[in-house]
Amino acid sequence: MDELQELLKIPTDRLDPINALLLDADTPAMKKFLAVVAKYGTPEEINKKHAEARKLDSLLKKVEAKNKDYVRDLKWLIRQRDEGAFTSVEAYRAKILGNRANTMKFDNGSAVTLEVSALQYFPWIRLMCEKAIKEGSLIPGRFIAVRKMKESEADGDLPAIVAALDIMGSSFVETLDTKGTDGSNPHLGGPATIAGYFGGIGQPNEHALQWVDEFLRYYTQYGVQDVLNFNSGTILLGLLLYRLGVNIHFKISVFFGADNPYSALWIMTAAKLFSRADGSSPLIGLNWSNSVDNRTMEIAAQIRKALGFENVIRFEHHITEAWKSIVIQPYDRRSELLDVAVLVANISAKHEGGDPEVERTRAHPSDALDYFRDKTEIIASGDWDNLRLNFQDKVDACEHTAQALTKKGLSFIAATRLHGR
Repeated sequence: MDELQELLKIPTDRLDPINALLLDADTPAMKKFLAVVAKYGTPEEINKKHAEARKLDSLLKKVEAKNKDYVRDLKWLIRQRDEGAFTSVEAYRAKILGNRANTMKFDNGSAVTLEVSALQYFPWIRLMCEKAIKEGSLIPGRFIAVRKMKESEADGDLPAIVAALDIMGSSFVETLDTKGTDGSNPHLGGPATIAGYFGGIGQPNEHALQWVDEFLRYYTQYGVQDVLNFNSGTILLGLLLYRLGVNIHFKISVFFGADNPYSALWIMTAAKLFSRADGSSPLIGLNWSNSVDNRTMEIAAQIRKALGFENVIRFEHHITEAWKSIVIQPYDRRSELLDVAVLVANISAKHEGGDPEVERTRAHPSDALDYFRDKTEIIASGDWDNLRLNFQDKVDACEHTAQALTKKGLSFIAATRLHGR
């Protein structure tokens, strides 16, 4: 077996032709990629624009130009944070555990990130926060958005959400418009052509470079740093962009379909090849397929640790899912999370649906297809309040996960500037 395994060793001279290709000024693929980057300046200039755009004052100016009421809500959020209106982690544990909280030891090194998807509209934030203050509950430490970027930019939600999550101390991942549902594949439509989407959505032809272009625009103008990644080509382009010195981040979406340890191995191998001298990578999240089991995450965690990425790449795992249009229900992985969180570090517990017992009672249960609806159509249809309630159900499900983790003596990461670690 040792002799057989030795055959897998990659000779270092295999890197020579790869480097020659990457450094060849006449290679069309590299030439076009570098031309897109050059539109925004040098990596240093690009990062400087990003840092300026991400400043709270810069974001507030953009918000004020679109919606002054949003500025009022952001200032309200700052006041609540600064006045300590939100529960501390210590007070939260005491509420859940009573006197047991004084004797239990929590391992912060293996804390589970509390995550909710999708945060589509800024007005939902204040309502969520008011409920958390009133009930002594938690604001998640991570949010995903899947709304159309141009729509979110136009009504001021984009800069307002970026500002709000910085105020709260929660990480935030956007979904760029350059994706399979943008018409990039002219031969595909809706459910009638669903089979064509199996491995064929993503960013065909020039769309991969358009993804880079779109990313850099929002990176430099709105301070958006983290985005979803669906496609092998754009994963590579994200790695190359970071290797050049641009401080972007991305997470691999559940729609990519990473569902076994070998899928994780090749993704993280690529990340290792293009990592920086300090060992960092722009790949900061791997969202597993809904079909993944705990053993797969345990094996993949060994690979992640061997490559030096245990503290770099978060394993994101769906605990709940939208009630409609994505998985067979009921879907509830909370008990499995409690088992794997003891063994695997740096996990995110993602809630993309409410608890099944709640979802089945809703007149309009959560639906993954709602992510792709226009805001004007949602309001006209009368579904605005339904979608806000769906979002709050997801936050409540996340709260229930936090309670379960706490009862088992496991730590969590909620909004750090509201609750502390």
